[in-house]
Amino acid sequence: MTIYAYLRVSTNQQDVDNQRHGILEYANQKSLGHLEFVEDSVSGQKRWRDRELGKLLTKTSQSGDTIVFAEISRMARSTLQVLEILECCMQRGISVHIAKQRMVLDDSMPSRITATVLGLVAEIERELISLRTTEALAKRKAAGKTLGRPRGKRSASLKLDAKEQEIKMYLAKGISKRSIAKLVDCAPSTLYH
Repeated sequence: MTIYAYLRVSTNQQDVDNQRHGILEYANQKSLGHLEFVEDSVSGQKRWRDRELGKLLTKTSQSGDTIVFAEISRMARSTLQVLEILECCMQRGISVHIAKQRMVLDDSMPSRITATVLGLVAEIERELISLRTTEALAKRKAAGKTLGRPRGKRSASLKLDAKEQEIKMYLAKGISKRSIAKLVDCAPSTLYH
């Protein structure tokens, strides 16, 4: 019996550290034992079968295995896809744990209802975030503000140009980019850019 921990982020600029920490904490509380981590950097909108999760569920894992997700939204952002994943797991005899909610999903009716509700919440959350972003951008545009990165000479210099040597020194010492971002007091995405 193998216990897999599936970690997914939407872009390469994000990291899975928080998910990993939550899953490890959950696994220790439940005495799950050794975890094999499967990391994926892909949008939750991409169908689950076309991600590492699809390979894990349909090819790698076997009956009696367990898959731990940090939360429902890491499975998929669509309720239909969450239910498809659970159906695939139940058909193959794979146990599903959701670390953040501290629950185990099986093919029982209460588990299916819970998964449906949580999947629907994740889907609604994604739609609301998209709507708020669109509204905020429209408001800024209506106010005459320029959207996106500056053009021309202003874009030739970047926020961290003054700290270039310091950043190179940290990189040479093998310090992680996330840690360097904290040291130079900027967001990790700013450092990556």
